[in-house]
Amino acid sequence: MPQDGPCSYSGTVTAHPGTPARPRPWLLHPLVVDALVASVTLLIVLVLSVTINKHPGGGDGFGQRPLPLHTVVTALLGAGALVLRRRHPGPVLCATIVLTLVELIMGTFSHSPGERHTSMMGMVAVALFTLAASTDRPTTLRVGTCTLALITVAGMLLGAQPWYTSENFGIIAWTALAGLAGDAVRHRRAAVNAIRERAERAEATREEEARRRVAEERLRIARELHDVVAHHIALVNVQAGVASHVMDSRPDQAKEALAQVRLASRQALSELQTTVGLLRHRDDPVAPTEPTKGLAVLGDLVDGFSRAGMAVAVERGDGEEERALPAAVDLAAYRVVQEALTNVHKHAGPDAKARVRISRAGRGDSARLEVMVLDDGHGGAAAPPRAPAAGGGHGLTGMRERAAALGGSCETGPVPGGGFRVRVVLPLRSPGGPAVERSEAADRGWVRPCG
Repeated sequence: MPQDGPCSYSGTVTAHPGTPARPRPWLLHPLVVDALVASVTLLIVLVLSVTINKHPGGGDGFGQRPLPLHTVVTALLGAGALVLRRRHPGPVLCATIVLTLVELIMGTFSHSPGERHTSMMGMVAVALFTLAASTDRPTTLRVGTCTLALITVAGMLLGAQPWYTSENFGIIAWTALAGLAGDAVRHRRAAVNAIRERAERAEATREEEARRRVAEERLRIARELHDVVAHHIALVNVQAGVASHVMDSRPDQAKEALAQVRLASRQALSELQTTVGLLRHRDDPVAPTEPTKGLAVLGDLVDGFSRAGMAVAVERGDGEEERALPAAVDLAAYRVVQEALTNVHKHAGPDAKARVRISRAGRGDSARLEVMVLDDGHGGAAAPPRAPAAGGGHGLTGMRERAAALGGSCETGPVPGGGFRVRVVLPLRSPGGPAVERSEAADRGWVRPCG
């Protein structure tokens, strides 16, 4: 890959996704930049080659030194090599060093000791800068030291005399400056690339987090929809069956069953509107106004099953109705009771008897809420068989997942003498100490059809 050098264009033109990339001006093409650098370096070398530092007459030294043919040839060859410095920094440096040595050797025949010069050193400096900017620091130190030693010794032996003249010692400054500048450019480019990579990685992380939150929110809403549909549709199905069965023999009871169907469907629509309202934007005219379901409205839930013909008894500890619960625990307990009673109504039949017991146990960090739903399993012969506890239906699996999301436990299974029991324990404090608040973790991974 081409590397950047002095006065070169480093970087790529990027565009926002979905927008066409702007074409790069031809003047910023790397080959054009390298040709311009080579041309400027050639001009500087030729100017220095015909200039005397200290004119004997005290006047301007420009044009006072002769320009032999070998100086022009070596300068042109060196400039041609610099055009390729980005693609082949090592070979270009070697080529400029060789041309500089050739120029010094030929200069011993064309110039007197006092008129010899090391102007080709400018091309060596450009090549060394490119090498330092495109490699690592150890390579720069090794190559720079070798170049410094070789060119300095050659300049002192073949260049301007006496050997200790300032022009020969200037080779050391040129070489060291080129190597240090190239290393600084490489270090800065590496720092910029690291910052860009961190920014891109952070952007990718933000996008991934946003996608994760969207997926979790969809799972949460889908779970709420499942709870609503599973409960009310089960009631509607049973009451519609009752109405169809007694339509001819007991019209009054069929009418009452149809009224219960209408009431259950209205409640289902209301809860669906509240849940789907969470998907509305802020500027939508209609927003959900019903509070989140919880044990505070457990009585309405039980009344719905009672009107469907199922006897439900609720036992709560002293003052349990007035004691506030964390939002996540409150919602989870309500949904567990709702799902359990729906399963009783569906599997044990409308004439089954169920008992709901809600109590607290423990104190401090060990405080927990215990929810138990127990039925007698004698709701009529027409009821379908209950799914075994080992396999469980999707509703039972959902209870376990809901409890596990809050760090609790769920026990389900038949009881001796007939019936089925659901026991869920939910901690009232998180492992870290603060009370459990409603979180997305409690709503994660619960998309189930009704069990």
